[in-house]
Amino acid sequence: MPTTEQVREALVEVKDPELNLGILELGLVYDITTEGENGENVTVMMTLTSPMCPVGPMFKKSVEDHVLAVEGVKTAKVEITFMPPWDPATMASDDVKAMLGIW
Repeated sequence: MPTTEQVREALVEVKDPELNLGILELGLVYDITTEGENGENVTVMMTLTSPMCPVGPMFKKSVEDHVLAVEGVKTAKVEITFMPPWDPATMASDDVKAMLGIW
């Protein structure tokens, strides 16, 4: 049975295509849920660094592919939201803030 932690571990490899930094460290993933008898249906609620991201569909597909690679996952749904708007000053990890020069 896949867990949200296993999904999170799989998403560590996914990088934002514009910043080339991990989506978890950037704070782009808002929520991960597993449903179904065995948690086989996974939904990732996330945002993009910019609403007009030109590679948004490709980026979304990469997240879906990484979720589907987790053993036991049968379906992966990635929902993109812009509420709340992404703010690296409050959502990114301290390491990312340092890389981006935000303090």
